[in-house]
Amino acid sequence: MSLSEAFPLLVLAVSLGTGVVIFFLAERRHRLRSALNLGGATLKLVLVGVMLWGVFGQQHYETRYELLPGIDFALRADALGMLFITLSAVLWLLTTLYAIGYLEGSPHRSRFFGFFSLCITATTGIALAGNLLTFFLFYELLTLSTYPLVVHRGTDKALHAGKIYLAYTQAGGAVLLVGIAWLYSLAGNVEFTQGGVLSQFPPGHHAALATIFVLLIAGLGVKAALVPLHGWLPAAMAAPAPVSALLHAVAVVKAGAFGIVRVVYNVYGIEFAADLGLLVPLAIVACVTILYGSLRALVQDDLKKRLAFSTVSQVSYIIVGVAVFGPIGTIGGLVHLVHQGIMKVTLFFCAGNLAETLGVHHVSEMNGVGRRMPWTMAAFTVAAFGLIGVPPMAGFISKWYLGLGALAAHMPWVLGVLVASSLLNAAYLLPILHAAWFKPQEGPWPVETPRGRFETDWRLLGPPLVTALLTVGAGLLAAMPFSPLDWAKLIAAREYLR
Repeated sequence: MSLSEAFPLLVLAVSLGTGVVIFFLAERRHRLRSALNLGGATLKLVLVGVMLWGVFGQQHYETRYELLPGIDFALRADALGMLFITLSAVLWLLTTLYAIGYLEGSPHRSRFFGFFSLCITATTGIALAGNLLTFFLFYELLTLSTYPLVVHRGTDKALHAGKIYLAYTQAGGAVLLVGIAWLYSLAGNVEFTQGGVLSQFPPGHHAALATIFVLLIAGLGVKAALVPLHGWLPAAMAAPAPVSALLHAVAVVKAGAFGIVRVVYNVYGIEFAADLGLLVPLAIVACVTILYGSLRALVQDDLKKRLAFSTVSQVSYIIVGVAVFGPIGTIGGLVHLVHQGIMKVTLFFCAGNLAETLGVHHVSEMNGVGRRMPWTMAAFTVAAFGLIGVPPMAGFISKWYLGLGALAAHMPWVLGVLVASSLLNAAYLLPILHAAWFKPQEGPWPVETPRGRFETDWRLLGPPLVTALLTVGAGLLAAMPFSPLDWAKLIAAREYLR
């Protein structure tokens, strides 16, 4: 096996090996566990960087094994997968550092970080999957590895959230499996192909293929939190803050959205999906989700739940970009996959800092918190402006291209949804900023952790400051080579200019 053939397995093995070793560490070996976590995350980021450069230079990376006659286990690095895996690798390192600080002194840390690493392994496998069956195997592994993280606290609330999470995701997985099995019976081993493997499918079976598309999108739509399949996401906020950040920015919701992108572009093909009349209904569902999530966020006093409903809304921007026929909308949707990740992980890091340092869990408790934790709230402010779409933040770039794409596709109503969503984003985020920066503190904080050298533990403060800088940098440097926008343009060009 050549190095290029082994490389996808090597990238996968780094986080898998880290997780397996950590499972067997005694709780008292916290220094070794932290070193393994950070070392594994750093090594994975380096390997992903090497592979990213190789893919940019047209290097071919593929690992393939035959499981059954005509059914292969395939890992392959392409431009779309590298966009997702690079985001995952960068945020895994930052979230690992954050989680080490957040869980300092907590019980069951070896179990937590073991499943944490398995979660990233599954996400890596989803990004590198070369066909629909391989994708499904890692997609289900993601469910199994994130469930212990959701219920980690072991409280009644956490266990109830875990039951809801399993009920939704297992049902979604079953629907997805039915769609995959039906598609395999018609088309054989469904490889992810530039332009869509079904674009070369013989005429006929259009009704069956349209029904299969609905099944696949429904199965993937659970993790992507499409309305009405989103109910698990707000409930899962019972998990610790690092898990919430992981669920919203890197792993579960992104896996669902990424799967929908794969189905549209690499299974059906954008043109064939449009010919079947599947894209406009998908755009309508995504737009309903955008507005619904924003409206529900407006009335949430629990900070993490407000951010959770914001995620319901924001992830569907990616799906809108897929469903708006044309390269400009594609660019907007794909770049938002990265931009939403760095903005949302910043907000959840900051929410965790407020909860861990001051015991603040609700918006109504945030009066004056900006004066007590200015760096945390500065990072929160940057990310909030990004989600609203204030230039020059990353979110502005996403919304600009999505809006242009909607106009180019002669779908101006999508532009109206984007404008309405931005106004709603402002309506549920700006009151938080006003309370934090301009309202006087009302009474003592629920908890007052000693300040120490910084306003909170440096491991909790560093990651949101870095991701806030990335939020600004992704907007200011959007035109630079190798930026997320540049990479999204590369993918769009390959999909539309074949």
